[in-house]
Amino acid sequence: MNSVTDDTCDSIHGWNNDWVAGMKLDKIDIRILSELQKNGRITNVELAELVHLSPSPCLMRVKKLQAEGYISGYSAQINIAKLGRSLTVFTEVTLKNHRQIDFARFVSTVKKIDSVVECHLVSGGYDYLLKFMTAGIAEYQAIMERLIEMEIGIDKYFSYVILKSPIVKAHFPLDSIVEED
Repeated sequence: MNSVTDDTCDSIHGWNNDWVAGMKLDKIDIRILSELQKNGRITNVELAELVHLSPSPCLMRVKKLQAEGYISGYSAQINIAKLGRSLTVFTEVTLKNHRQIDFARFVSTVKKIDSVVECHLVSGGYDYLLKFMTAGIAEYQAIMERLIEMEIGIDKYFSYVILKSPIVKAHFPLDSIVEED
């Protein structure tokens, strides 16, 4: 499975401009990416059949997509429910100040917390949206209390405990988000 490894928190401004200078994707490249994000363990021969190429040109395209950074890695999807109790919490965080150093301090601290699995700089009524994956509410609350005590600039936060996730997609709608010539 294609793993999204772009660290959203790395950029102070929330933008990753790596794609600007990249190669232009055609329909076959998009199909290759779509198939790989559904099944990263697919063989090259199977992939070639699905995208209507012979194996050699298909492999060359995959290697080029990797070299250009369109494919950032491969990983397994883990069924968290099978591992035992877990808690997912989305947290809106508003910082006291909005200088670049304030954002950098916050991101530097939060990226060290294993339980933070996503961090997004957002527009609107708060600054960051964090996604936590913890063993339970006590662990989540302990993390938040430590963050507040560290005085990294958090003004306020709101927590949203996930009760159920009826829709979770592990793939992106590439056909609708990639421009074609």
